[in-house]
Amino acid sequence: MAEIKEKKGAEISPEAQLPNPTSSCAVDEISPAATQTTTGQGSLDVDEKQVPEIPDLEGQDGVRDIEAITLTWSKRMLIMTYVWLLIVHSILAFESSMSGALIAYVTSDFQMHSLLTTAQVVASIVGGVSRIPVAKIIDIWGRPEGFALMTCFATLGVVLMAVSRNVETYAAALVFYRVGEAGMHFVLSVFVADTSTLRNRALLLALMSAPFLATTFAGPAAAQDFLEGVGWRWAYGVIAILMPVSAAPVLWILLYARKEARKRFPAVVRGSGRTWSQSIAYYAIEFDVIGMLLIVAGFSLVILPMSLATYQADKWRSASIITMIIIGSFSLIAFGVWEKYFAKVTLVSFHLLMDRTVMGVCVMSGVMFLASRCCGPYFQSHLQVVFGLSIKNAGWIGSIYNLGACSWSFVVGYLIRVTYRYKWLAVIAAPLLVMSVGLMIKFRMPGTPLGLVAMCQVLATIAASTLVLTEKIAIMAAAEHANVAMVLALLALFTAVGDTIGLGVSGGIWTNSMPGLLQKYLPPDLEDQANKIFDSLVVQLSYKWGTPGRLAIMDAYGEGMQRMCIAACAVLTLTIPCTLAWKNLNVRDRQMKGRVI
Repeated sequence: MAEIKEKKGAEISPEAQLPNPTSSCAVDEISPAATQTTTGQGSLDVDEKQVPEIPDLEGQDGVRDIEAITLTWSKRMLIMTYVWLLIVHSILAFESSMSGALIAYVTSDFQMHSLLTTAQVVASIVGGVSRIPVAKIIDIWGRPEGFALMTCFATLGVVLMAVSRNVETYAAALVFYRVGEAGMHFVLSVFVADTSTLRNRALLLALMSAPFLATTFAGPAAAQDFLEGVGWRWAYGVIAILMPVSAAPVLWILLYARKEARKRFPAVVRGSGRTWSQSIAYYAIEFDVIGMLLIVAGFSLVILPMSLATYQADKWRSASIITMIIIGSFSLIAFGVWEKYFAKVTLVSFHLLMDRTVMGVCVMSGVMFLASRCCGPYFQSHLQVVFGLSIKNAGWIGSIYNLGACSWSFVVGYLIRVTYRYKWLAVIAAPLLVMSVGLMIKFRMPGTPLGLVAMCQVLATIAASTLVLTEKIAIMAAAEHANVAMVLALLALFTAVGDTIGLGVSGGIWTNSMPGLLQKYLPPDLEDQANKIFDSLVVQLSYKWGTPGRLAIMDAYGEGMQRMCIAACAVLTLTIPCTLAWKNLNVRDRQMKGRVI
């Protein structure tokens, strides 16, 4: 049962209740401000007369503000905020599911289906690295400012997607959207950490993922309806309207609650005393703009050639490809030198990475996303070409993770809540994930019963969702409240690096293997169509089921996917030692101030 912490006491919110097997678990001794009294069957009395603690006046402005908010706002406002958080997550989940089914058709519309990975590489690394400055924004300026800025980025990205007329505009739009969408998720995750005890946090994070239960089905169905109706541009147009409308109430609540909190605790407000020019210089240093540019350029230029080499006449010997790799490598070296010797405020908080739990979680997350991207980007196309599924049905199979993860997360969250531990779950899940991806090597080939493909997805879902949730709890348990935003940003950075490398690997395998595989399997009369087939999913699907051309395309897809799954399985073996490195902390010992869940 999730309790709303009330100053020096606690009160049970009917809206926030979650299953609990015993009344003894209803007493949560996490909050230092909580003095709980049990009466009857696990009920809790609330002492409203007790004076709450004061915020940490030595912390950064954003941290002081959120602590003041939790010490002053009402239970009703807390519950209202979480209701609107669910609505925002629903819109983001709907866009994610729908866009996943649309993106191959969008890029095919530009006759550049295989540049899908290239556009995603830049968007992924920029979106991941941007989490570091976003963490600094919400700590220095405040949670509302960070959320508003990220909502603007996401909305601008969706608008640009809707009006894009070429793949270059779409790629730029994807970068804006990825920064904004990832930033919105990040700020909301930090807010959940601000307003919950660690013991209940896994359940609340699971609750925030619940909208995927509906959007897993609604997204692909909507995508097909838009494609067959008014077109894919209107799909993004609808999201461009819904996103800011759903985000506005959350922003208003945060601003209003902060205004009231500052009245109660005027000491949390302090002026900077800087001029505009001084502020620009100050924030350029605080956000380490030079470091951010170096790391984005470095990873992008090193990884992009994996996708672009096949489009060059000389392949990997091309001067442009070699130049990109050299400049990218020097950019990464320059980033390390800059951070070590010149940056007044480092982009990455290296001292936090010295904790074995933080490092183990970050490395494991990077490895998991690397593996996921190795065999994931072309899975929707694979299902349609190799197994003959419609957009809607392929979307449902591809969304098994979304559907299963948000359901299984409640089980994981409940187990953490009643056992006060998280490491044992991760130690079990890591080998299961390696096994499930190993099975995909065999079962994603043409002629395999679709049920076996789905079985592998289900096993991977159970294992991966367990690791994703436990890693967040582990890294937050290892950090103080003032450092929660930064450790989550570090986690996002490693995730983005793994995600980007994985996209580069899958793009490299696809763009360097598929043309040759098509030439290998296509009948002689279709060999001159290999490039046209390679570039467009629509062309691939135009070959009727059972014809020599379709069978050749299926065989090429099967061998290409097998190579991607082998790469994914190999790197996933690293998840086992990473989980063993975690500290097995007791989540009941972690404390929060004020009225929290």
